[in-house]
Amino acid sequence: MKLHQLEKPPGSTHAPKRKGRGPGSNLGKTAGRGQKGQKARGTVKPGFEGGQTPLRRRLPRRGFKNPFKAQFHIVNLSDLTKRPALAEKVEVGPADLAAANAIRDIGLPVKVLGTGELTRAVTVHAHKFSRSALEKIQAAGGQAIVIEA
Repeated sequence: MKLHQLEKPPGSTHAPKRKGRGPGSNLGKTAGRGQKGQKARGTVKPGFEGGQTPLRRRLPRRGFKNPFKAQFHIVNLSDLTKRPALAEKVEVGPADLAAANAIRDIGLPVKVLGTGELTRAVTVHAHKFSRSALEKIQAAGGQAIVIEA
């Protein structure tokens, strides 16, 4: 069975109620909204609680978001061996990582972490390296070149 073959069982859907179509329909005139007031006129804002302090203002704000936090794209050493587009490369940079879908784009700096094993010599260009990644790259006979931003 495929998605285009699915059908609703008979009787599972009903025609919507036709409101505001005259007094004979039992939903004419006020269309089930009652007499007067804010709700009858359709101007209630989402989250409005009738003058009571809204929930979003009653709840405490917590924590601190540092606007100056350094953000990086994270790449593990295992990515350099697992991804087919990077498996045969001798030099790997941010553009190669983006092409292999290891990072989303080259807008953020790249940091290489030491998770996984590196079995071949490879030259890696990145903005930062963890200590374990640096040791594993050099132990495999490769180079870790820091890109200055």
